[in-house]
Amino acid sequence: MKTTSKAYLVGGGIGSLAAAAFLIRDGGMSGANISILESGSLMGGSLDGAGDAEHGYSMRGGRMLTTDNYECTWDLFKSIPSLTQPGQSVFDETVAFNEKHASNDMARLVDKRRAKVPVASMGFSMQDRLELLKLSNADESELGASRITDHLSPAFFETEFWFMWSTTFAFQPWHSAVEFRRYLHRFMLEFSRIETLAGVKRTVYNQYDSLVLPLQRWLQGQGVQLIDDCAVTGLDHKTEDGEFVVIGLHCTVNGQCETRSLEEGDLVLVQNGSMTDASSLGSMTEAPPKLGKAHNGGWTLWEKLASERPSFGNPAAFNSCIAQSYWASFTVTLKDTAFFDQMQLFTGNEAGTGGLVTFKDSNWLMSVVLAHQPHFANQPAGVQVFWGYGLFPDRVGNFVAKPMADCAGAEILQELCGHLRFDPDTVASANCIPCRMPFITSMFMPRAPGDRPLPVPPQTKNFAFVSQFVEVPLDTVFTVEYSVRAAQMAVYELLGITRAIAPVTPHDTSFHAQFEALLKALK
Repeated sequence: MKTTSKAYLVGGGIGSLAAAAFLIRDGGMSGANISILESGSLMGGSLDGAGDAEHGYSMRGGRMLTTDNYECTWDLFKSIPSLTQPGQSVFDETVAFNEKHASNDMARLVDKRRAKVPVASMGFSMQDRLELLKLSNADESELGASRITDHLSPAFFETEFWFMWSTTFAFQPWHSAVEFRRYLHRFMLEFSRIETLAGVKRTVYNQYDSLVLPLQRWLQGQGVQLIDDCAVTGLDHKTEDGEFVVIGLHCTVNGQCETRSLEEGDLVLVQNGSMTDASSLGSMTEAPPKLGKAHNGGWTLWEKLASERPSFGNPAAFNSCIAQSYWASFTVTLKDTAFFDQMQLFTGNEAGTGGLVTFKDSNWLMSVVLAHQPHFANQPAGVQVFWGYGLFPDRVGNFVAKPMADCAGAEILQELCGHLRFDPDTVASANCIPCRMPFITSMFMPRAPGDRPLPVPPQTKNFAFVSQFVEVPLDTVFTVEYSVRAAQMAVYELLGITRAIAPVTPHDTSFHAQFEALLKALK
């Protein structure tokens, strides 16, 4: 690599931000030679968090973190200074926070009687255990593009385990059996503590404030150019010695078309696809608009590239069925403590010490989580924020006679209070902002080998993919770790970096983890 070589990172999500950091920290590239091109107005991609107390806060979701896994994520954030704790890294700050606020969920499942469901037993029959064991021991090549329902009987999807596992990780019965199997192995430690979520770690604030902003500030300090409102619409490329070489970028910057020419040694890393593409927000009085693939164009560049080269994957495997890849979330801003006070009395958890509370008989399969307050860096005293979501937004509610997808924020609060048997006055001060996400679990869709490209596809010279839609053996999508690991793999391969990438920790080969999981399965 020449000292004047440049890197262009298409998309401003955590994968691109991480890749830029690895280019600088481990590749020795000057930050001034790195440009991150983001079509929206903010960096961070799916790790978002915005708003204020007056207009309401909003975040599409929050990714589960764990310090028992996430090897590449913490390798990165050990290098990124905290914005709130001088002299500490983001990793140090996060560990210290979780030592003070340990998770011990005491109301993981709630039934239609508003009773806490006993979760000491996973609810398995012997048939469930045998089928689950067979699936977990199967080779991925055997599973192919099959669905979870192809391997587990209908009764399995009524077990306490399924309600907890599916709502923790957002699986649906029709999702990929391969991905479900990977989760069983990757998160075997969580199998034995899924009812308390004791293994889940949280950031001090939402993940935009606690992960994206510190990383962004560090990159800016290194001279990285963060360019927003810049959509990359196409790549000019040539074939050189049988290899695909990018030689130019076509962009639309603030509505103006531009072409950026690349020189020898320059690199291009593309975030292919987006799980939050075409997301839309509603309000207390309006449901979110129903957008689709054509509205934002988050899949277009990957579709163009893949149509020319089979090794660049198959986007259609992931973005062709919104009905099977979408759900809805909501963020609630409160200006009094009534709701949080009632939730603490009901669950036994102070905010930030519990986890998801799932209403297992909810037609929407609704869950809520109350994080430690404040949850936003600019959140004033006296204001509280919580988040929730429904896995079945196309179903009519139990207390509101319409699908969740058609509900405004006030109607979602009405449904929530119905399940909790709370007086509506407890949310009298609430501002509930609903969010529709048509592709939020698109990376869980059944897939065949080759549908996801490698981070650095074969026969490419200066090009890589960095996203949730690349193939990273053994690791699990829908995690921050997957994007960061893909970024590290791509950068190291492009630059020939010999520093070892931390392997996926093989908890599934630990006798202790296996024994604990077996004990839990037998209860």
